[in-house]
Amino acid sequence: MGLSKTREALKTLGDTFSGDLYTDHLWRIIYSTDASAYREVPVGVARPRTPEDIKTIIDFCRKHSIPIIPRTAGTSLAGQVVGKGLIVDVSRYMTEILEINPKEHWVRVQPGVILDELNKAIEPFGLFFGPETSTSSRCMMGGMVGNNSCGAHSIIYGSTRDHIISIKTLLADGTEVEFGTLSPEELKQKTIGDSLENSIYRVLYEILSDPLNQQEIRKEFPKPSIHRRNTGYAIDLLLETDPFTENGVPFNLSTLLAGSEGTLAFTTEIKLNLVPLPPKQKALICVHCHTIAEALEGNLIALKFNPGAVELMDKAIIDCTKDNITQRKNRFFIESDPGAILIIEFARETKEEILLIANNLEKEMRAAGYGYHFPIIFPPDVKKVWDLRKAGLGVLSNYPGDRKPVPVTEDTAVSPEDLPSYIKEFREMLVKHRLECVYYAHVGSGELHLRPVLNLKDGTDVKLFHTVAMETARLVKKYQGSLSGEHGDGRLRGEFIPLMIGDYNYGLIKRIKKAFDPEGILNPNKIVDTPEMNSNLRLKTKKRRIRIKTIFDFSSSQGILRAAEQCNGSGDCRNTFITGAGMCPSYQALKDENATTRARANILREFLTRSPKTNPFDHKAIYDVMDLCLSCKACKSECPSNVDIAKLKAEFLQHYYDANGIPFRSWMIANITFINIIGSCIPGIFNFFLKNSIFSGILKSLLGFAKKRNIPLLYKTTLISWVKKYSQIVTGKRGKVYLFADEFSNFNDVAIGIKAIKLLNKFGYEVEVPDVFESGRTYISKGLIRRAKKIANKNIDSLKDMIDEETPLIGIEPSAILTFRDEYPELVDPDLKEKALKLAKNTFLFDEFFLMVIEIHEKAIKSFFTTEKQTIKLHGHCQQKAIASMDPTMKMLSLPDNFHVDLIKSCCCGMAGSFGYEKEHYEVSMKIGELGLFPAIKETSEDTIIAASGTSCRHQIKDGTGRTALHPIEVLYDALV
Repeated sequence: MGLSKTREALKTLGDTFSGDLYTDHLWRIIYSTDASAYREVPVGVARPRTPEDIKTIIDFCRKHSIPIIPRTAGTSLAGQVVGKGLIVDVSRYMTEILEINPKEHWVRVQPGVILDELNKAIEPFGLFFGPETSTSSRCMMGGMVGNNSCGAHSIIYGSTRDHIISIKTLLADGTEVEFGTLSPEELKQKTIGDSLENSIYRVLYEILSDPLNQQEIRKEFPKPSIHRRNTGYAIDLLLETDPFTENGVPFNLSTLLAGSEGTLAFTTEIKLNLVPLPPKQKALICVHCHTIAEALEGNLIALKFNPGAVELMDKAIIDCTKDNITQRKNRFFIESDPGAILIIEFARETKEEILLIANNLEKEMRAAGYGYHFPIIFPPDVKKVWDLRKAGLGVLSNYPGDRKPVPVTEDTAVSPEDLPSYIKEFREMLVKHRLECVYYAHVGSGELHLRPVLNLKDGTDVKLFHTVAMETARLVKKYQGSLSGEHGDGRLRGEFIPLMIGDYNYGLIKRIKKAFDPEGILNPNKIVDTPEMNSNLRLKTKKRRIRIKTIFDFSSSQGILRAAEQCNGSGDCRNTFITGAGMCPSYQALKDENATTRARANILREFLTRSPKTNPFDHKAIYDVMDLCLSCKACKSECPSNVDIAKLKAEFLQHYYDANGIPFRSWMIANITFINIIGSCIPGIFNFFLKNSIFSGILKSLLGFAKKRNIPLLYKTTLISWVKKYSQIVTGKRGKVYLFADEFSNFNDVAIGIKAIKLLNKFGYEVEVPDVFESGRTYISKGLIRRAKKIANKNIDSLKDMIDEETPLIGIEPSAILTFRDEYPELVDPDLKEKALKLAKNTFLFDEFFLMVIEIHEKAIKSFFTTEKQTIKLHGHCQQKAIASMDPTMKMLSLPDNFHVDLIKSCCCGMAGSFGYEKEHYEVSMKIGELGLFPAIKETSEDTIIAASGTSCRHQIKDGTGRTALHPIEVLYDALV
């Protein structure tokens, strides 16, 4: 059936089930990739709500011969969820934990349950799900079953397969079947009958009973000692069950479904075994080694001490973390310049036990000549180290240029004893091809993620991609290893399965696929009958050099296209409010893939490389996906790949407006400073009209603002005007600072600016307010970056000779003052860049400057404040969390004795400048607020102070909770005695 007829037929499907169906170009592009190197545009995307919906989809797809591609979080590394069929995404609705049985240690879940959310739910019972992947904050149980995921602690807890009790599925004919443990008699009975289920059991019984088949399976499959094994279908493990092996384990067909990647049946429910939480006393020994070879040998010593995990990070991946804002904070334990680090975890009943193990391990390693630094890390810092390790996949995209560490040999597993020799031969192969490689991950279980550095835009390297995969497969076979340890075969490794298990056994697994899926509709071309592994790649082979002139400077990523291509699809932006931090607020509220940072980067890359237009930004599809970006900057710091969507969005909007014109509302919001300058001449009259329900209602309608919002009012004077009339009284003069009267502090939040000046005077600083009152933030947020560039140039030129280490620039509103540190160096003209960077180093939030002052004068300044008890709930501004830190604000507010400060667990407040005012975004804005911020405030007593440094945040808190939030400067000022 042709694409047009298929899409026409799909329209009828949407009327027959309760879920969502999308066939437009935008959604199909968003779902055309995962975390692998592949790209195929599906015919549509379905999001079922119930198993009955999935049955409807199966019946429909059988009738129309449309392939079904099951999908959860889309973090697959081998192209498992990429294909030309109908994507069936269970991550949106099928997310329930159905039953927890703490007494019998099991849980029933739908396939869209996130691992971290599951573990949070069962933690109160002293239980958890053992296998823990690096993507645990967003990976889902259906995907873990499909890939037979393992994780860092597989030495103890094995793989997902080891914890499956039973699986409810829908077979290829739509019948519901539950696969669980069967006795030999029950198994024999299952082979009798005419149903598809009977046929499946019959074929498997015949295959596993045949002595020749048994001989071939045992001869060709990986060593039994290699637990990380995911090559083909797990018939080798089924062979070791009763009745096919004397005294074998009970037969359970779930063993086969684990690792089958949705090619055999569609999972609708999973019953999983749970294990007791490990001992509470944990520690990491982070052994710094000079070389990878040294680390591999050291690993064998570490394993003697029965660790819970042994992970490796090589120099390349360690260096990549230097450029990530979040991960820089997690590098605290790294000393010198290690060639590799072994992260060895121990969990014991007492700290003394761990210290004794650590002492003995270090002695033995040093005696063998392995390791030069052995820091022991205890909680809470353990999490920081694991976060650094888990960021491995994402930070690899920070490799500059088109040559990147690619997923081709990243999942090989051999016996740990064979690992040093295997890696030696692997490196010799790389030398032969003149390739570099990144090494990291599960060294303790014999699986290193090996990523050769290749340019998949270059035809020669695309061929080398295949060559390296083939030669690695032969090498793994030599060591009787598994080509896939946990990431699956998909379309990346399927081509090499005949080599890994032999042509005879490959014929057996093809027969099994046929038995389960006679019409070939379940995720075809994965595991068996896969296309060449270097076909249908995400990146286009260069035919011409794509040059796109931009206003922002993208030279650090070698152009805007490469900035978008830094997204490798790892899906960190799919973290929920429960499992994540700030990224991505719109996704956390909506749970839609088109609201992820990943979707925005992918859609931009798609059109920058495939648009037929002279202006490749001139596409409504890009606009629609970017529209839900709040420009909160969380992705800039939290995305391991450093994908700064706020910057990409601003650049896109300017070029989009070049082709389509600037919307009236965008122009008005961007030019709010100009409007406020006029209004400040007659603030009383201006405010009267803004407060008047009739006039403000008309204005909101004209601007497309939500009627429930209140437009910010002007202060009776500007801050610049006030300071000119104010006679400063400086207590014990310590120096001079410049205060930036930004576009919000100068017109709306003047009272905060006044208190800031008086506080600085009190601390001994003369304050000068330069005649610079606009950061350009409103222009940047609305995409008018040519105008923002002019403002940036003007500001740098005006301030360059004033601001230095002795006379810094201090700011009140985070979004404005941090523009100097974040956007200006990449926005100003080239001849001003060095001056902008110098200015950025001497530009501080009020809180940051205050912290520097009290480090020197804490005792004297502390005496200025009350000692009465006060509790403060603090909401962190998005850009402050991303570009700076909340620590200075916390410490500033904690300075008065008996002041207790709690940082509210929240992402963006949801207002994000004008975003929450805009009527089409109002509901999303409030949903974001309800994630954590609003409930936390509503639970506080009236005598608790609510603090927030952002002007938008304070308005959102007022609208969402009715409470008045104070700027931290106001809190501090009011605490003076």
